[in-house]
Amino acid sequence: MAVDQELLEILACPLCKEEVRLVPLAEERRTAVRDKFREKFRGEEPVVEQGLECVRCHRIYPIVSDI
Repeated sequence: MAVDQELLEILACPLCKEEVRLVPLAEERRTAVRDKFREKFRGEEPVVEQGLECVRCHRIYPIVSDI
C-alpha cells in the first residue's frame, strides 16, 4: 500500500505534534490489529501491513485497510 508523499508530509502525531514516518509492522502486531478490527469490516479481512511512527515519542499508529 502506498501512502501519498504529500499526505505524509502534513500528517503529525496527535499527541506531540511531531512528524511521522512510514514503518512496517511486526507480524504479531499486524495480527493483533486485524483481530481488533475484523468485526468492523463486515466480512472483509482488514489489511494491516504498515503504520505511522512518530519520530519523537515513537508511538505507532497502524494503517488499517488504507485508513
